[in-house]
Formats: sequence, C-alpha cells, structure tokens
Amino acid sequence: MSKTACPLDCYDACSIIYDEGKLKGDSKHFLTQGFLCPHLNHYEKHKRITKPSYKSEIISMDEAMQYLKEKIKSIPNNRILHLRGHGNFGLMQGVTDHFFASYGATLTKGSLCDGAGEAGILEGRGSNFLNSPEQIAKSEVIIFWGRNPHVSNSHYLPMLKGKTIIVIDPVRTKIAEQADYFIQIKPHADMYLAMLLSRFMMIEGMEDREYLEEFASEYEEFYELSQSIRIKKTLEKIDVSLGDIGRVLELIRGKRISILVGLGVQKYRSGAEAVRCIDAFGVLLGKSCGVNFLGNSTEGIASPFYQKAPRVALGNIDFTAYDLVFIQGMNPLAQMPDTNRVEESISHVKEVVYFGLYENESSARADLVIPAKTFLEKDDIRSSYGANDLLKMPKQYESDIGISEYKLALELSNAFDIELQSESEYLEYFESHLLHVKGRKDAPYEEGFHTDDGEFVFIDELDFALNLKRDLFLITCKSAKSLNSQFHRESHVYVNASMGYLQGQRIRIVSQNGALELDVRFDENLRNDCILIYSGTPGVNRLTSSQLSFDGFNAAYQENKVKVEIC
Repeated sequence: MSKTACPLDCYDACSIIYDEGKLKGDSKHFLTQGFLCPHLNHYEKHKRITKPSYKSEIISMDEAMQYLKEKIKSIPNNRILHLRGHGNFGLMQGVTDHFFASYGATLTKGSLCDGAGEAGILEGRGSNFLNSPEQIAKSEVIIFWGRNPHVSNSHYLPMLKGKTIIVIDPVRTKIAEQADYFIQIKPHADMYLAMLLSRFMMIEGMEDREYLEEFASEYEEFYELSQSIRIKKTLEKIDVSLGDIGRVLELIRGKRISILVGLGVQKYRSGAEAVRCIDAFGVLLGKSCGVNFLGNSTEGIASPFYQKAPRVALGNIDFTAYDLVFIQGMNPLAQMPDTNRVEESISHVKEVVYFGLYENESSARADLVIPAKTFLEKDDIRSSYGANDLLKMPKQYESDIGISEYKLALELSNAFDIELQSESEYLEYFESHLLHVKGRKDAPYEEGFHTDDGEFVFIDELDFALNLKRDLFLITCKSAKSLNSQFHRESHVYVNASMGYLQGQRIRIVSQNGALELDVRFDENLRNDCILIYSGTPGVNRLTSSQLSFDGFNAAYQENKVKVEIC
C-alpha cells in the first residue's frame, strides 16, 4: 500500500492510495475524503496504446525513437512545432518543452481552456492565486457561477452541507436543483449580471468600504461605470429580473461568501471581461468574499526547464508552417476549434508524431505513434488549479509499456547535445515546494493585491454587446462520462422538448464554420434558446470557430451561434 495522486486535468487533484492494483481515495486528505471519480474508479479498464507504430506498422520503442531522431534531424528547427496539452497534469510533463525550446522549435501560447478567464483575473489582481478549499469550507454562502460541481468538482460536495447555495447558469444542473436560489441566465450575459449586482449592492451599502479604501480605492469609478447600463433593457436581454438580483443580495448580506466561477462564462471573445466583472463584484464585498476561477497551478514555482522559444496561439495554429508536429497529451483533431480547418491544415504536415496513452482522432492521423507511461509507471509531482498544495506521484510498479516524458526528452537531448539535468534533480526541485507552495496563502488577497500599487484594478469601460441574432446558443460543457476527449464520449445533441423536435430524431446543426449531424435527446434543464453538445463529442468542433478571446489567447468556443435543420 502506498500513496500517489491523480494526474487528470481536474480541480480536485485527488490523493490516492494504491493497494494491490486498486486505486482508492485517500480518506485522510482534506479534499479527497476517501472517494474517487468514475474516471479513476475505472482507470485501468480503458484500453491504451501498448506498442509504437510507424505508418500503422508496429515497431519497437528503439525503432520509434530512432525514427523520431532522424525526422527531427532532417527538418529545420523553425519548421518543428511542439504541441503539448494537459492530459497528464504532472510537472515533469514540461521536460519535453525543455528539449524542443532548446532545439529551437516552436511552442504554443494561450489556452483551449481558461486563458481568457485567467487574463481577466491577472488584469484585476496582478496574480492568480486561489482561496484554499479550507477557506471555501468556512463560507456560509457559495455561489456556483457557471460551475457544475457534480461533474467537474465533486469533492467540494461534502463541504456544502448547511450552506446557502446560489447557482447562476444557463443549464439547470443538479446543483441548481438543490440550490436555495437559481438564476437560469442567458449565455454570454454574465458580465452584465455581475455589473448589475455590483450596482445594486452598492446602492444598498453592502460594500466593504474600509477594505476598498485601502485595496481598491477606484471602486466609486467602477460604480459610475455600472450606472451606464440601462437597467430595464439589459435585464430583458439577459433574462434576469430585479427580483432575482434582490434575492441574491438578500441571501449574501452579512455572510461569508465564496464565488466559484466555471469555464463557460469565458468561452467568448470578451471572456476576460466577464470574469473580471465577477471578480470585481467579489472584491466590492471585501474580506467576506473570495472568488475562485482556475488558479495558476504553477504560480510561485519557477520552471526549471528551458522554455524560451517562438510561440503560436494554440487556438488557431496554421499547421502548414511546419513539417513536423509533435503532439503530447492532447487531441487537437477533436479538441481544437474549427476541426474542418485543423484537418485541412494538418494534412500538409509531412510528419505528425503522437505521444500519449489513448487512440483518438490525432493518433489516427499521426505517422509515428509513441505510447506514454501512465502515472502509475513513472515518478512525478502534480500541481493543482483547485488547491494550493502539491502532491507526489511516485512510481507504483515497473512496466514494459511506453516511455516516460523524461526518458523521451533525455534520449532526444543526448542525441542533439542539449544539456538536461537528472530526473532526480528535477523531482527534488519540485519536492522543495511540497505542502503549500512558497508564497501561497489560504486567503491570498486579504492584505492587498499583486499589482504595481497593491490595489485591485477595476474594468474602466464596457464595449462588448450581446449577440442578439435569433440563432441558438451552443453550449459545450463537460460531460460526467468523459474528460474532454478521453474515456466515454457523448454522441448526442441535447435540446429542450419545447423546441418541437422528436426524441431520437436526427438533426443537422449548422454554424458559419461547419455542420454536424446528431440524434436528439431531451433535456428539460436547458433553455429553449440553447442546444448542448458536450465537450468531447466527436465532431462538435466542426461548429466552432478559430476566433480567439480579446485577452489571453483563449479559444472562444461559444462565440458563434448555430441553426438547426431537419435531416
């Protein structure tokens, strides 16, 4: 019996007990509390890639590495792209960045996930630290703003007992059904609701003036900006009432509050502004309120890996600029927006290398496929964007399958005379940050912000309008069955029955970027101006565009609306 940690891209970052081949939740860990999610409970049942292949022919690992070295050597370094995702959240995954950056290849910037929201947090606070789960557990009121904990944050559920729950979401999620109050907001309207909540909260004198005078002294200018919003017209646009705003303020008055913000609110070009306005609402409430988006999991940890390299935005890469693309820990042919464009662009690449655990659209396109090791077969340490501590991930057993990120980078570094420290040195460096990372606090902004003057920076203009076209909003939230394109992927489109379609009917969903045919399933929890296609559903990104957020280089998956046609 020994301890390790979950590697998956998730808020919770569970502590695990590995016991005679079985994974169990660590009952002594504050957040894990002895239970694991379905993905981990069935982790080793998911079929993985076990052997390398080249042009669909099985080869040995030695042959695979030799092919890779030869291809890299034959291609100019500025024609090589390293495309790394977070299929595994271990810190040692970045060692491949070290090799490719040192070699002169191109890396990526931005995000398919949270870049816009983080940009908004950074603009206001100057850093992206979290209130710890321990702080959230002390709250009297928790506002889930576009976050569905039953799917993406299940280990927070036990701490909700006895608390007032408010949910703001376009979908009536399970937590919304259990909430004390639920606002089924129109998609893309979060910024306006946050501004109106701030306005009426200040009218009622609920702001923490002592805190604001010291750490956010421009709050009155922000209040003046909120007054520029036309109340009646805006409420009609976002489908919220004055009664909704009044009830939220009534429930939070004089209480200790945590606002947990999900990814959906920032899947738009103006995503940074939406999160920034929600953050400002929390700041106005002062020390009694903490706002959590996704924390920067490596905040306060200087990377030991060389990373200075030319970079391209992840959300709209032009693959025709490269002759070799090395894909690690992601599935760009399913998860990048505008799949039709991605497929056409990557078809011009001479050599596509896929390094990962599972077969998917990207491994099927790859010329060279190299199997990775699972988190149980190598040493690593993981950070978390939902908690402040780091967790060790020691190797649990030896396996002949796959190669670790460090060993792959070591072979390449040796072949191209690039200096690389020993694996143990890197692990010891990360271990030096164990427990709470140096500089992180449970309530990091009680004594000011990390801006130049130590004060919160409020947004000072509003120049983004709602998309009022009559077409339908496309919602692409996470499924309980899958994690992006891993595990059990969905294959349906979900609509409200009032829209007039039949259960099981085949419909064609059309956007300006492409089309997709799926069978209908009813979901009475949806608004009738929305359709829902879960992230990871094969083909969903044929509908999304390559537009990036105005800040943060984030994919704006939900910026474009869609139409529906009967097949």
